[in-house]
Amino acid sequence: MEETKENYDLTPRVAPNLDRHLVFPILEFLQERQLYPDEQILKFKIELLNKTNMVDYAMDIHKSLYHTEDAPQDMVERRAEVVARLKSLEEAAAPLVTFLLNPNAVQELRADKQYNLQMLKERYQIGPDQIEALYQYAKFQFECGNYSGAADYLYQYRTLCSNLERSLSALWGKLASEILMQNWDIALEELNRVKEIIDSKSFASPLNQVQNRIWLMHWGLYIFFNHDNGRTQIIDLFIQDKYMNAIQTSAPHLLRYLATAFIVNKRRRPQLKEFIKVIQQEHYSYKDPIVEFLACVFVNYDFDGAQKKMKECEEVIVNDPFLGKRVDDGNFSTVPLKDEFLENARLFIFETYCRIHQRIDMGVLAEKLNLNYEEAERWIVNLIRTSKLDAKIDSESGTVIMEPTQPNVHEQLVNHTKALSGRTYKLVTQLLEHAQGQAAR
Repeated sequence: MEETKENYDLTPRVAPNLDRHLVFPILEFLQERQLYPDEQILKFKIELLNKTNMVDYAMDIHKSLYHTEDAPQDMVERRAEVVARLKSLEEAAAPLVTFLLNPNAVQELRADKQYNLQMLKERYQIGPDQIEALYQYAKFQFECGNYSGAADYLYQYRTLCSNLERSLSALWGKLASEILMQNWDIALEELNRVKEIIDSKSFASPLNQVQNRIWLMHWGLYIFFNHDNGRTQIIDLFIQDKYMNAIQTSAPHLLRYLATAFIVNKRRRPQLKEFIKVIQQEHYSYKDPIVEFLACVFVNYDFDGAQKKMKECEEVIVNDPFLGKRVDDGNFSTVPLKDEFLENARLFIFETYCRIHQRIDMGVLAEKLNLNYEEAERWIVNLIRTSKLDAKIDSESGTVIMEPTQPNVHEQLVNHTKALSGRTYKLVTQLLEHAQGQAAR
């Protein structure tokens, strides 16, 4: 059975692991790509909006969906409730907000939370009730879609909050706000802060810890495929044992994004071997064209299969909300990641094929690379010219002749040392965890 665009769509798997506000950019993308009927997307948007305070947005969509200028009475009443509640929260948080807007007063704050709480109580009559009101006000601002205000107030709240659970909740809200404002540098910093708390020994329960890791990886997809250093960051996070275990047990669909990062990121090739082992383990439990492409090249050496998968991968990328980001260039719209992916995928096929064969027929190679003869020849000449390939072309016989390469002893030594260091670190960590567990008993 031939796969359709909808079959490749991971939204049903991804959305339950996101804050509902983070689902809206995905719906916008799917609507733009026309993967589903417009009416279906609009209905889902209204369903999501009904659980937020973005009533004006819900009214606009309702009018668009039902081709009317009138909003239903329940939405009008809900809007009045939201405005009244916002005013009430604003008044409750006003003393602390006024303090935070005064630069001279803010300078009195120190790194010591206890000092700050005491100082606020004595000098400004601001106590736990006003600090709690700031959290509720920030949360309400977020639900209204005012992400900038929410981010500012949640940041200030965390500097005063002494409740670890509530502080983590505020940090998740700050992370979501920065993602929705597309502040990728700050969002990455917040992501790392959340990770640090999740991975700490004092975190709630192991089950809760795994669930939080799964949420973090899903939320991180926005950052990883927009931040300049994101493709490296996703590999460094997902490949860690605890995070990979969470992927394999509860979220194997995330392998698509890790596989993509490995294909477009040449600097992380040493870690690719570990990932190939994971692909072999998950072969029967999860199917995805991008993951299967790597299996074809590195596990089965099925180059014809890899070529077919490349065409499917192209379809997957342009229709994936995280991978298919479009850039307008004059009258044209391109998907930069797609071009980068196809170029590197061809290189993967070529490198692996060349390791097996010393003399390669150009016609056969063109077929494997999904190029015509002239394109394949130009592509290989360019590789040789840029020193990415140690080979020469025999034009008379129409073949590529690979030059034998001697292993670099220094590189081998460095790689073996790195691997040994990694294994030692893992062993020491396990021993320490075991010792701490014994001591706790």
